[in-house]
Amino acid sequence: MCRKFGGPEVLEVTEVDEPTEGEGLVVVDVAACAVNFPDLLMIQDLYQFKPGLPFVPGSEVAGVVRSAGKGAERFAPGDRVIGSSGTGGLAERAALVADTMVAVPDGIELDQAAGLLYAYGTSHHALRDRADIQPGETLLVLGAAGAVGLAAVEIGRIMGARIMAAASTDEKLELCRQRGADETINYAKEDLKARVRELTDGAGADVVYDPVGGAYSEPALRATAWNGRYLVIGFAAGEIPRVPLNLPLLRGCSIVGVFWGSFVAHQPEQHRRNVAELTEWWRSGRLAPHVFSSYPLERAADAFRDLAERRVLGKVVVTPG
Repeated sequence: MCRKFGGPEVLEVTEVDEPTEGEGLVVVDVAACAVNFPDLLMIQDLYQFKPGLPFVPGSEVAGVVRSAGKGAERFAPGDRVIGSSGTGGLAERAALVADTMVAVPDGIELDQAAGLLYAYGTSHHALRDRADIQPGETLLVLGAAGAVGLAAVEIGRIMGARIMAAASTDEKLELCRQRGADETINYAKEDLKARVRELTDGAGADVVYDPVGGAYSEPALRATAWNGRYLVIGFAAGEIPRVPLNLPLLRGCSIVGVFWGSFVAHQPEQHRRNVAELTEWWRSGRLAPHVFSSYPLERAADAFRDLAERRVLGKVVVTPG
């Protein structure tokens, strides 16, 4: 429970009333809840979606259906599902909107499934729907060892792109290489723009995937190719950059916003098709979420702390069960 805004230390474990399945809602026994960067921003009152106090954080849930309300009859007790809740996920039970939920195929563990929707859903939507990336194009991924960055590396590889992974340590870059990156850039040591130009023979990156923001955004935009697509994913660095608008003019490139949550709300059928493709790739072994660490509910604050202090490679999950 978050009763006041602040860092991970404000979170406390408490007892609350059981959730109910209301119209269009499904009550799920939570097996795992991923902790994402927007959750961290939310408890600090820094996110664009601002829940009223008090609230239970946690927006990406995997579990087993307990009951389904009117309009959610396609789910039945015992179904294994993943879904997004906005809030409420860090609990033993959660009420999810049925339209955000999809079934988890047999053979996929629920703690891994908890890491699918946000990271892989965002990256799939970004690369497939927003960038329309094509085989042979170059993809620059910033923050490539984070959850969404690793997902972009894996999905970009499946889609046939040549991947340049950028991160701040050699340890992070090694994980990116293991996940399919063709080239790596340590932007704590190397000039990002110059290195991208070098790796692309001066052409620049066809697609830039930027979940970081801050000081790296403008150099990445300057390294975008003619007719390139610069994808605005988020601002993990904490700063929303202000870029000179003459750059997309001079580069002939597009700056494209990617807001996965709004996409799910506006286009739920396309969202389900996207997740169906992701789960098929998962089932066939072409991708697998990387769970960095798992915590019991009583240590949920530690999961937030690891995320805040940039210690997470891939996903961190909380297992209330």
